[in-house]
Amino acid sequence: MDKAGIINKFSEHLFWDTRTDIVDMEKNAPYIVQRVLEYGKLSDWKLLLSFYGLYRIVDIACNLRTLEPRALSFISTVSGIPKNQFRCCIMKP
Repeated sequence: MDKAGIINKFSEHLFWDTRTDIVDMEKNAPYIVQRVLEYGKLSDWKLLLSFYGLYRIVDIACNLRTLEPRALSFISTVSGIPKNQFRCCIMKP
């Protein structure tokens, strides 16, 4: 899949505050994963999954400092990893 053009295939509302032409799918992976988990539609999740794969998404999500409770529940259920193994649960603000 084309790395440069894939960002434009996500829902427009996910990156409303960002210039998508400068978003790098590799460098900005945590930002992209968090946005999709918290605000994305099912089609956005499927696109994210096809690009990164479940293992990489879970690895990134486990290291996020913050994650909304619904997003955390979703990725925990999908991956089978308990919520208490995610950084956002270990290091509460």
